[in-house]
Amino acid sequence: MHTDSYNSGETPEFLLAALEQAIDAVVIIDSNNNVTHFNAAAERLWGYSRDEVLGRNVSCLVPAHIQAHHNGYIEANRATGVNRIVGTSREVKITRKDGVEIWGALSMSRVAIDNEIIYMGFVRDVTVEVRQREALALHALVAARTTRMVIVTDHERRIAYGNEAFFRVFGYTASESIGRLPSELLAGRYTDQATLERLRRQTELGNDVEEEILVYTKAGSEIWVSAAISAVSDGQGKLKNLVMLLTDITEGKQLQSLQRHVLEALALETPIRDVFDMLCRRVEIIAPDVVSSVLRVDGDGLVHPLAGPNLPAGYCLALDGLAIGPDVGSCGAAAALGVPVLAQDIATDSRWLPYKDMPLAAGLRACWSSPIKARDGRVIGTFAFYFREARAPNHWHQKIVDACVHLCALAIEREESRNQIARLAYHDMLTGLPNRAHLRQLTEQAIEDCPADEHIALIFIDLDHFKDVNDTLGHSVGDELLVGVTQRLMGQTRPGDVLSRLGGDEFILMLSNCDAEGAATIARRITDVLAVPMRLGGRTVPVSASMGISVYPDNATDIDSLMKHADAAMYKAKQAGRSTHRVFTVDMNVMAEQRLTYVTALRSAIAQGHLKLHYQPQIRTDGGALYGVEALARWYDPVLGEVPPSKFIPLAEECGLIEQIGIWSMREACRQIALWRNAGLDVPCVSVNLSPLNFHNANLATVVAGAIQENGLSPETLMLEITEGVILDENSAAVRTMDEVRKLGVGLSLDDFGTGYSSLSRLAHLPIRELKIDRSFMNNIETDAGARAITTAVIRVGQSLKMSVVAEGVETEGQRRLLAELGCDVVQGFLHAPALAPVDFERWLIQHCVAQAYALLREVGRSLSTTRLPERTLSRVPASQSG
Repeated sequence: MHTDSYNSGETPEFLLAALEQAIDAVVIIDSNNNVTHFNAAAERLWGYSRDEVLGRNVSCLVPAHIQAHHNGYIEANRATGVNRIVGTSREVKITRKDGVEIWGALSMSRVAIDNEIIYMGFVRDVTVEVRQREALALHALVAARTTRMVIVTDHERRIAYGNEAFFRVFGYTASESIGRLPSELLAGRYTDQATLERLRRQTELGNDVEEEILVYTKAGSEIWVSAAISAVSDGQGKLKNLVMLLTDITEGKQLQSLQRHVLEALALETPIRDVFDMLCRRVEIIAPDVVSSVLRVDGDGLVHPLAGPNLPAGYCLALDGLAIGPDVGSCGAAAALGVPVLAQDIATDSRWLPYKDMPLAAGLRACWSSPIKARDGRVIGTFAFYFREARAPNHWHQKIVDACVHLCALAIEREESRNQIARLAYHDMLTGLPNRAHLRQLTEQAIEDCPADEHIALIFIDLDHFKDVNDTLGHSVGDELLVGVTQRLMGQTRPGDVLSRLGGDEFILMLSNCDAEGAATIARRITDVLAVPMRLGGRTVPVSASMGISVYPDNATDIDSLMKHADAAMYKAKQAGRSTHRVFTVDMNVMAEQRLTYVTALRSAIAQGHLKLHYQPQIRTDGGALYGVEALARWYDPVLGEVPPSKFIPLAEECGLIEQIGIWSMREACRQIALWRNAGLDVPCVSVNLSPLNFHNANLATVVAGAIQENGLSPETLMLEITEGVILDENSAAVRTMDEVRKLGVGLSLDDFGTGYSSLSRLAHLPIRELKIDRSFMNNIETDAGARAITTAVIRVGQSLKMSVVAEGVETEGQRRLLAELGCDVVQGFLHAPALAPVDFERWLIQHCVAQAYALLREVGRSLSTTRLPERTLSRVPASQSG
């Protein structure tokens, strides 16, 4: 420890005068830890005048998070003499008066005067040095950790540095690479020499240049790269270094093109044999050393050639109708075993013994076949590569096959998928019950077939307090409740009855040959069976329902009137205290008046600005950054209470208010985004739902442009969500409106994609920037191969059309992780946050940004864990925790 001593007869005035002239900040504290000297350099460094500091405790100069403990650190040193800073220099963070944080190099001296210990601190501003050092460390980290390959050469163009990605991809070690010319390592048989010459010539001129070129790994594998090269010159203009950034574009250049052509062919309803013929021909262009084929496997285990344009014609005919088996060549074995099968030499492979003559006569020496599997795991075909030499496939062949097997599965299952979509159009995905459209068909048929002396009853079932379950326990628990209720209701049906789900928490039970009394008996049984609480989400949840009954032909003779009357009776049951039922009577037409009340209140809410927007964050899967928010309308009426969107949005559509709500939502969202940005909160984008009717308005683009300009926003800030009904709309005005909006720079997002009948060929020609996967597919995506396959197909469509893909209703980390693996760009749902009021979203965003920053710091910390921590890092550790 460095301690100076003075006796009472000596005065340090000469020393203080000298310190006043020092270029470093000097702070002296007395035995009470109060500042007794604060020189001019200290005033400049901290931004305080000495009058603001002298006589105050020195803790006013240290960062806020250690102020409470600072005096204790000093007293411990004063009492024990044990310390870590006196006589040393360390970098510390300083908070100036204006709030700006800087770095200082601190050295301390301990001085004893008349048995009193004072401390003298010398601080030099090293902010610039620290920032530069941090920047250099980050640059080095980026170069080392990036997945792109980085090479730096010396003035003789020989490799002086290669990053980890370069060595990993090309298979060379540093000792094998340093000092070599890049062309010596990477050029090969098919590398374009003209491209190499252009690169050399441009870099000699000192120009930055970028080219796509075929190069080779140490093992001889071909890789297409995009080579971006920058020349660095010295002060005399002579070449000092070449910095090369190599990006592997093999898949992007070839496989994506292949995928795009196949998907377009499928969208255009091209016959499946033509699709596969085109697939094989394109594969043989990007892999000229193979001959490809596609076989279909039928339900009886027999193979049928679908494509093999460069196989001998007689060979394909000979395969047709052949039964699969573990010893039936490569394709028959792959289909039977469900795994890829390689015959590296057909001439000697036992599986090929009865079949080898024809391929060998055609010059085919090896065959590698992979099974094509349906979503349920069934083998529905094989995709094979034949080679003209005895060999195994390389890494590039594996990539091609991985892509083609998936494309083949999509094509073969196309008809099955259509049937599945048709089924989904008439059934509820969650419960499997008939939906509204199917119920209408079944009820109309039942009415038509009903004998004159019989009745048909409808029970309209609405769960009580279902919204509370969704809001408090989450939508996944709400879905679990709906499934449980469905099972209990099904237990009360008779042969010939039909239970359907209209949507949300509403069900209808159609009872054949049943009058009002019989329906009331069944309603009482439903009340009793629902009275038993359900165990959901680790909690016991009470369940009940309000029910309304209408009867054909007593109350009405058509389905619409029967449902209307049953709905009116159900509301009467709600008014009676819930968990009961009511049979329709004529005086219940007062329910129509209630509907009028809702319509009037909604008009008033729109006119008086009582609607509000909540915002649900959308999070990128590759890092967790905020992608944007979706604005969702909310309505609270002083009399009617909280009216859920599932009720007032359909009401608005019915009474012609939906256009006004859409325009208001768009303007309000733009206003809120502007407020956030002015407050320093960066929300990249806001999505607003618009009705198809909005796009029939020729002035929509003008209104959108006005909202953007009034709030000083860039067009990219706004995303308008449309439904599949818009893109299927044959109204040319709607398409023109979409084009006009897109030309503004505003994004268009296709909401709930995959639930309707979107035409892929039409989609490819519309100005859509984003696809949203409906939340209904998220419910069982981790366990249901069907939901996962549909989700995968939507993501692939989005990727092929260069659209962002957003998945709604993501509630679990497992769902998010699976979506990320499938290539989904963005997720939104309860996993991250529900829709939030603006002030709640602001708090959430700040917390999210802090969490992201800590995650980044942890990542940086892990990468630095093998190196010695700099002194400035140690200075952040409180004395009680450091060694």
